[in-house]
This record gives sequence, structure tokens and C-alpha cells, in this order.
Amino acid sequence: MPSKTTPKLAATLRQLGSDLQRTHATVLAELPEGTLGPQRLGAALGMDKVFAHRLLKCVRADDALAVLLHAPGPEPLRRFLRAAKKRGVESTLLQAAERVLDRFQTVLREDIGDRSQLDAILSSWVPEARTEFELRRKQAIFKAQSQLQGVSAETNLGAVFLHPSHGQARIDVVWVAGLYGLQRWRPGSRTKVTTRRFVQDGADRRPTTLAGERVEGLDGLRLDAFGSAPPAELEVHRVGDVVQYVLAGNELGRKETRDLLVAEVNVAELPLTPQPGRRPYVFAEVSTPARRLVFDVFVHSSLWSAFTPELGVYDTTFDGVVDVNNPARAIDRIETTDTLAGITAASLAHPAVPQHRALIQHVHSSMGWDPKAFHGWRAQIDYPLYGSQVTVSFAPPHAR
Repeated sequence: MPSKTTPKLAATLRQLGSDLQRTHATVLAELPEGTLGPQRLGAALGMDKVFAHRLLKCVRADDALAVLLHAPGPEPLRRFLRAAKKRGVESTLLQAAERVLDRFQTVLREDIGDRSQLDAILSSWVPEARTEFELRRKQAIFKAQSQLQGVSAETNLGAVFLHPSHGQARIDVVWVAGLYGLQRWRPGSRTKVTTRRFVQDGADRRPTTLAGERVEGLDGLRLDAFGSAPPAELEVHRVGDVVQYVLAGNELGRKETRDLLVAEVNVAELPLTPQPGRRPYVFAEVSTPARRLVFDVFVHSSLWSAFTPELGVYDTTFDGVVDVNNPARAIDRIETTDTLAGITAASLAHPAVPQHRALIQHVHSSMGWDPKAFHGWRAQIDYPLYGSQVTVSFAPPHAR
């Protein structure tokens, strides 16, 4: 619903939607085909079925703001009124509808800017519009970023496992990071997946492979057997507590699709007990334009059992990686319709991740962990925003 900070514009739009619905419903009531569905209506008026469908949806909407969301633009509606005039609709009804369209055009020009901006405003106020609005805009951003960056992926996979560390009051962390369907569109374009330290507490970060070998290069890190395309050529770089797995090689175009998949173990990475007042959290970074992000979080049942997992998406383009416990970064949170869902045995495998179930089982068996001892959550985001951070944080009971 409209916020209290925009009462004037909200009132203007609500009145406009109400008047638009009333006047055009009156015109439709005078047409024999007005209640016979979009195909019959469009054929009778010489207008396409898509327009007729939008018009009928507009006049049948339950909310005045939803009327504007579904309404065709002022000019198509004027053509409808001209067609209705030819069918003998009374001129006084048409004139009333024309006056509303004049107001519609004025509001668009003087108060809003254009129809696209109106849709952006309405999407915040009409729940049914938000998901579709987001998806279309993010899809356009994906296309532009793929061309600008010269690289794209079908699926960005992030999977993190948290398990109590043997003999220590700390937590072992396993990261699986992958880019499936990776394609380079411009010579020399590069991309990467990154793992980094969550907590700076003075302890050394010593990443290893699933076999327990110290990470020095790529030996043992790659999980090529779990991909469906040829494996990407990689370079590994360590910068302090950050490990970067960078796309190398010169493959170009759709026929040179590659998969990039690595697993990294960090023993005793996190303290077992969160500091008072702080939320434990994990996150995936979107540093490659991708059609979807699948972010899985598996937490041992002995950890944070009274905590509530919450999804947050943050803009990192200005101040970098977000610490969710820093109040100053709350302004960087992006409001989306994306949700966090629990993972069950039936939903474990994702169709966009090749051999997903076998991959998860491989991590458990390599670490000697019981998969039944974990709780899992998944964030699936279509066209994740390039430069964003997708975070799963765990709110303590008193913070709910």
C-alpha cells in the first residue's frame, strides 16, 4: 500500500484509477460484445486481443491502483473510444471518458514522467505487480551486463555447509562455488568466484580441499566430475583472507560453454557461539551476470537451533561486502520479492544444477558428516543483480 510519505500522489493516482475504471466500464456496458471476452471484443472493435484483455482486466480490477497497472496507455484507450463511437455509444459517455484520459496523460507527463516510471511506482503499492516488474527489469539488466562484461552464466551456484569443528569450540565451513553454462562473449573477458573470511578474529585462514590438502593451486579443489559442460580453465589467487578462482583461457561463443566448480574447506573458520548482539551470517556474491542464483545453506542441527534464518539482498557497488551487523549498511539493503525456502529431501536437487544431489552427497561423504544432521535453506533468485550480495543471516530469538 502507499506509504504515508506520498499521500498527494497516491490520492491522485487512486482517484484517476477509479475514474478511469468507472467511465470505461460505462462505455463497455453499451457495447454488445463488452461482456463476451477479449477475442470477441477485439474483433468487433478492430483492435487486437491483447489490448482487449488489458481493458477488461482494468475495468474488473478490485483496486483503483491496480486499474492503472493493467490499463493500456491513453492513446490506445482513445482509439477504443473512437471505435466505440462508430458502434453508436452515446457521446456524453465518450466525452466523460475522454476527460479522464486527458487527466491520465497530464499526470503521466507532469507528475510521473512516463509509463515505465508509473509501473515502477505502482509495483511498490500493488503486491501482484511487484514480482513481474522485478523480473522484467532484472532480465534487461542481465542482458546489458552480459554484453558489457563480455561474460555470462546460466546458473550461479553457492552452497555453504556449517558443522561443529572436532575438538574445538569453532565451526568448520565448506564452500561449493560454481558457474554453470559459462560463456565468454568478448575476447579477454574474465570473471571469478570468490571465497572470503566472515569473521576477523586473529586466527589464520587455511583453506583446504575436501581431501584435507592445503590449497596451493587448483589440485583437489575442482569438482569437474559434477559438471555437464567441459571444465573452465582457471587461475587461483589469494589476497589476504580472500581466495579468487578466476576464469582463464580464450574460449569464445556459445559453442565454447564451460562449467566452473570448486569446493573449499576452512576448518575452525567461525566461533561456535556468536558474539552477543550479533547475527551469524553467510552470503553469496553476484560477480558474474547469471540467469539464476541457487544459494544453499546447510547448518548442523546443533548450531543456532533457536535462531531464525532470514534472507537479505544488499548493494555492494559503493562500500563493498556488507556486514549485516553494521547498522550503517542497512541503507544498502535492496527490497525484493525473493524468499528463502527450507530444503527437504524432495527439493534437494535443483533442475538447473547438474548432479546436484550427488554433489551435496559428495561433500557430506568427503567430510564424514551425517546429511540427516543438517537443516537446509535455499534462495533461488532469477536474474540476480550484478554487484549484489545475497545473505542468509540468523536472527537470535530476542531479535525476531
